Amino acid sequence: MERKTDHELFIKLTENTSAAERRSLGLTWYPIAIRNTEVGRGDYLTIEVERTTHQDLSQQFRFGSAVVLFSNHDAKTDRIDGTITHLSRNKMKISLRLDELPDWSKDGKLGVDLLFDNNSYDEMQNALKQATLLADDDSKNRLINVLTKGEKADFERVFYEFTSDKLNNSQQEAVNKILSAKDLAVVHGPPGTGKTTTLVQAIKALSKQEKKILVVAPSNTAVDLLTEKLSEEGLNVIRVGNPARVSENLIHATLDYKMAEHPEMKSIKALKKQANEYKNMAHKYKRSFGKAERDQRKALFDEAHKIGREIENSEKYIMDNLFNNAQIITATLVGSNHYTVKNLKYNTVVIDEAGQALEPACWIPILKAGKVIFAGDHFQLSPTIKSNQAAKNGLSTTLLEKSVLMHPECVVLLNEQYRMNTRIMGYSSKIFYQDKLRANPAVANRTLFPEDSPLMFIDTAGCSFDEKADGTSTTNPDEASFLLKHLTKLVEQSERLVSSDFPSIAVISPYKQQVHLLKELMLSNPVLMAHADKISINTIDSFQGQERDAVYISLTRSNSDGSIGFLSDIRRMNVAMTRARKKLVVIGDGATLSRSVFYDDFIKYCEALNAYHSAWEFVGT
Repeated sequence: MERKTDHELFIKLTENTSAAERRSLGLTWYPIAIRNTEVGRGDYLTIEVERTTHQDLSQQFRFGSAVVLFSNHDAKTDRIDGTITHLSRNKMKISLRLDELPDWSKDGKLGVDLLFDNNSYDEMQNALKQATLLADDDSKNRLINVLTKGEKADFERVFYEFTSDKLNNSQQEAVNKILSAKDLAVVHGPPGTGKTTTLVQAIKALSKQEKKILVVAPSNTAVDLLTEKLSEEGLNVIRVGNPARVSENLIHATLDYKMAEHPEMKSIKALKKQANEYKNMAHKYKRSFGKAERDQRKALFDEAHKIGREIENSEKYIMDNLFNNAQIITATLVGSNHYTVKNLKYNTVVIDEAGQALEPACWIPILKAGKVIFAGDHFQLSPTIKSNQAAKNGLSTTLLEKSVLMHPECVVLLNEQYRMNTRIMGYSSKIFYQDKLRANPAVANRTLFPEDSPLMFIDTAGCSFDEKADGTSTTNPDEASFLLKHLTKLVEQSERLVSSDFPSIAVISPYKQQVHLLKELMLSNPVLMAHADKISINTIDSFQGQERDAVYISLTRSNSDGSIGFLSDIRRMNVAMTRARKKLVVIGDGATLSRSVFYDDFIKYCEALNAYHSAWEFVGT
């Protein structure tokens, strides 16, 4: 269902669109120039292309994506399918299933289109089929039975006593749980509790017991963060796939870098040069020549192919050598089945950000291991699902959630957080974490400046700040103006009082159009624009995993029938409310919101702390 909906949305987005329109959606590089061609894997031609303009536009291309090289002279017929084998900000390498580039590739107006991602769905489907087959044969895979049939998870009899002055008690308990688990352990990491730090120390400790560990996450960004942290700990890590952003600490861990540094690479370069020379000689023969020329041309291509196979074998030898020596392999969930690592087996697979991972994608790496560690928080953002029906039918329930319910004995809650003032943390702790969270003393009482209140709910009820339908989204222009006025006062106060760094600020709304409106309004506010580098305005999803000194939330909804739409997704609100370190200001219409138990209780929580204010208190100030 999800594939079908996703495909329909992709077609709707791309059909009958120009290259320029697709480019602005991040689905096309145009124009591009071919910078290099070489013999690639399996005899295929690999081309390196570079986008020559519009380099600042964001893009949706990924390592392993299916793409099409096209000519805008005749985009319907002049096109060749390929696969991205390497990607950086403005260059990509594409493997094409042909011997030589067609003549139209020399006529300019070239571009690359992203094709629909069938590969990820195929990988997920295959993993589900394989897991189902193994589940039917009890003797085959104990881990599958633990995860799906509730078979009891086992732990080592020997109690591990891992201690580290880098970790607090609950973090150390989590590491010990991971070390002693035979099948499954879950690290439940609420906002600001140091989940990544804990995971890195656990993987480091595990690597002393095990030869090879697979570390995966749903997004490239999460994989990059772990790769960087594990490298800093001195572990031999190989990052499969291309990082979302290439930093100094990451580049050394990439497979490309490690291969380029390998002593055997010199001979491969010589072979590639030789193969290209044969192909160049073959290109001099035109197809219209006689039989002798055609035979000669074929012989040259055969020779190039023969060298191509030799190159492939040599590269495979280097990769095997690198992977044999690596302690940790990192990849995205789907990337863990890339051809370079497809057949590798591990004792343990670690899945980070498991609360955002689709179950079918998790089975891809799980089938490669005997033990799985989930780390994440099922009370923050769930996976992105495009089909409402698929979500209702169970796709939105993650394997992390199922494991927490089925195996509470495998779960350790990280209960000390290092981000928020106690008052900011309190409501989230009460609703989502059974009131078990504690603020580390260093952050428990910190505020933007002395005597400032860390938490405010500003009620716009009775102000006639009515919401407006805006396409598929909602806006509230009066609330947006009010928020920016209130923020302007805070910024002016900060300019006077804060002697050190100016605070970082986030303005968040669940509604895209409200975000757009807030950004527009900020442009005409000179006080805020003077600090534009410190103020980010965006949707909740884009702030997952981030934090700011001060956070403003525009709840936007204000109507007489108490309809709150998107706001009823309380996990999303948990993410929004827990981004703030020192000050959280929530602005909304209490009359509309109070029909929801979650918001009604939040308003009562604020009232009990004298953090409730009516917008009327600020009107005219």
